[in-house]
Amino acid sequence: MNLALQNKIALVIGADGGLGTHVTRTLLESGATVIGVSRKIPQSNSQGPSFIARAADVSRPEVAKSTVDEVATRFGGLDILVHLVGGFAGGKTIVETDDATFQRMFDLNLNSAFYVLRAAIPHMRRAGRGRIIAIGSRAAENPGPGVGAYSASKAALVSLIQTVALENKDLAITANVLLPGTMDTPANRKDMPGADTSKWVQPASVASLIAWLASEAGKDVNGAVIPVYGSGL
Repeated sequence: MNLALQNKIALVIGADGGLGTHVTRTLLESGATVIGVSRKIPQSNSQGPSFIARAADVSRPEVAKSTVDEVATRFGGLDILVHLVGGFAGGKTIVETDDATFQRMFDLNLNSAFYVLRAAIPHMRRAGRGRIIAIGSRAAENPGPGVGAYSASKAALVSLIQTVALENKDLAITANVLLPGTMDTPANRKDMPGADTSKWVQPASVASLIAWLASEAGKDVNGAVIPVYGSGL
């Protein structure tokens, strides 16, 4: 077992998703205590004594703040924040996109991250250290037709994370964002049954990269936008 994150407190937002389960497992194997947050995540999902499940809807600003504050108070701080929450909508041009869809993409892919970051950064600044890793999308830099709302929200997330990196570079706090291509998750296999999955990104690979960025070894990487496109590049 790699114990590079021993005694570290990690908050994983979106812990029960196709990527979140891999991230949680990898952080636990690295020695961290992991608080996994999702809208619905029973404690029965626990992956061991160092895992705590917390059901919360961080798209609501007051819930995001109370959740982060509760974790930091209970465990004496917050060392690692991994934000995996997001959603997808596509199939319509900009002209065809309705207000509700556009707003939903920003609520899921940007606003929830903003609320969590706003709550978590003060705790990290008081401690003088912290690691922030967010999951974006290849579409943030390579948008395509029919996914305008999704691409715009993911591009805004990149800007948000890079701003966090600049605003906190005076301390040992880093903030980075990963841009994966299509990941090999059960949900994506169900939605795209005829796709060539051999070219998809493996969640375990992304989880390993997140754990490395969260460790001391990743301390010099800050404000990076890291593509993880897999063999389907």
